[in-house]
Amino acid sequence: MEEEYIKLIFGLKLKQLRLKKDLSLFGLAKLTGLSKSYLNEIEKGKKYPKTDKILLLAEKLDIPYDSLVSLKLDKNLAPVAQLFQSKILKEIPLDLFGVKERDLIEIVANAPTKVNAFISTIIEIAKQYNFGKESFYLASLRSFQEANNNFFPEMEKAALDFAKAYQIDLNENITSIELEEILIEEYGYTINNNDLNKHQELDSLRSVFVPKTKTLLIAGHIDEAQRTFIYAKEIGYNYLKITERLYTFSWINFENFDQVLNNFYASYFAGALVIPRTKLKQQVNQMLAKPSFDKSFLAQIRQQHNASPESLYQRLTNILPQDYQLENLFFLRFSHNQNSTRFDITKELHLTHQHSPHGNQTNEKYCRRWASIRVLKEIAEQEEEHIMDVQISHYPEDQLSYLILASATKDPFKENQYRSVSIGLQITDTLKKKAQFLEDPNIKQLNVGVTCERCAITNCAERAANPIFLQQKNRDQETARVVQELQNKFS
Repeated sequence: MEEEYIKLIFGLKLKQLRLKKDLSLFGLAKLTGLSKSYLNEIEKGKKYPKTDKILLLAEKLDIPYDSLVSLKLDKNLAPVAQLFQSKILKEIPLDLFGVKERDLIEIVANAPTKVNAFISTIIEIAKQYNFGKESFYLASLRSFQEANNNFFPEMEKAALDFAKAYQIDLNENITSIELEEILIEEYGYTINNNDLNKHQELDSLRSVFVPKTKTLLIAGHIDEAQRTFIYAKEIGYNYLKITERLYTFSWINFENFDQVLNNFYASYFAGALVIPRTKLKQQVNQMLAKPSFDKSFLAQIRQQHNASPESLYQRLTNILPQDYQLENLFFLRFSHNQNSTRFDITKELHLTHQHSPHGNQTNEKYCRRWASIRVLKEIAEQEEEHIMDVQISHYPEDQLSYLILASATKDPFKENQYRSVSIGLQITDTLKKKAQFLEDPNIKQLNVGVTCERCAITNCAERAANPIFLQQKNRDQETARVVQELQNKFS
C-alpha cells in the first residue's frame, strides 16, 4: 500500500480506539505525555509514530502492539481500507476534476464513520447494478466531459496544427486514402485488410493494432467514413504522442483510466480533423437560419465531411455549447434487434445537468414516443440505409421541452441489429433566438415520458408497460391520507 494510506489507516485506528475509551485528544495527550498537536497529526494521517511511541500508545490504550500496527480495520471501517487497497484513487486522475487526493484523505480522517457509510452504500449499489471498474471509468469520463462542456481547445488546436503541418485542406472532404498515406509514410504503419476477416470471433471489431510491428488490421465490411475515422484516430494517438492506449476498436476492456481518457482524446482529435469546426459552423448557421427544418441537411453534411451520423452528432456536442451557447443538451445512442422489443441505451452524455431523457438501469421500457426509438422502428421495417427525423418532445412532469434530432442506421457488424443516435437541445430563450425553424408546423410535437413504468400520460397508444411505479405511489399517498384522517379523528 501507499505510505500515505498506511499513515491514514493507523490514524483512523488510533482515533477509533481513543473514542472507545471516551478520551479527548487532550486526555490522550495527558495520558501518554505526547503533545496534543502531535497526536492530531497522527490521527489525520499526516505522521506515523516511531516504534517507541507506538509501544507507548499501545500500553496506554491497552491494546497489543501487533493489533495497533496491523492494516486490518474492524468491520465499521473495513470499507475505507478496501478503498485504499483498491488503489482506485490512484487510477482516477483526480486533478482533472480539480480535486486533490489529500483532500479526500482529510475528509476520511475527519469523518471516517460517515465516509464509511457512504462508501458502503456505493459498494452496495455497484453490486446491485453490476457496476464494475469499467463502468466507473466511463462514468468518470462523462463527468470530465460535462465539466468541460465537452469542448477541449487543445484538441481542436492539435487537429488544426496537424492539418497545417501535413498540408491537409480542411475545406475539402478528407479521405481515407490521404490519411492512410500519412500513417504509412510518416508513422511506419502496415495496413492489413485481410486477416481480421478470417476470425469470426472478431466480427464486432473494426480494427486491431499490433504495436510491435505497427500493423493495423482493418475489417473488410467497414465503409469509407468508418475507415477514415479509424485512420484519423490512429494519427491522433501518434501525433499526440499517446503511449497508454487501446489496441482494438471498438474497445474490449480498459485496464486503467488513462486508457479511457486517451481513447477519448484520440477520438476527439479524429472528430476535429474529419469534421473541422469552422466548416461545421458555417453549415450549422445555414440550418439555424432556415424557417423550416430540412431533413436532408444532415445527410448533406455527412457527405461533405465523410463522417458517420454518430461522428457528426458527437461533433455537434462539441460545437453547440461552445459556439452557440446551447449548453443544455444531451446525446443518446440506442441499439435495437429487429426480432426484439428491447431498446437499449449504449452511450449517453448530458451537459449542465441530467436531462429528462436519460438512461435507466432497471430494465424499464423507454418511452416509445422518443424520436430515438421511432427511427429505429422505422428503419427496421423499411430496410432503409439511413432514416433521420426531428421532433419537439414535451415532458409534462418536468415542464421542459426539447428539440430532438435523431438518425438510425443498420449496424454493419451484427445481423438484424440497428442503432440510432440523437441529440436533444432544451428549448430555452437562447435556442428560440438562434433556431428560426422552431415554429415549423411540420415538426412533430409530442408529450413524452422517460419510461412507461413512470409515465403519467393517459391514453397512450405506444405504451409498452403499465405505470406500475406511479400506481404504487398513488396507493402510498392514499394510505398516507387515510392514516392522517385517523390521526386527526383520534387526536
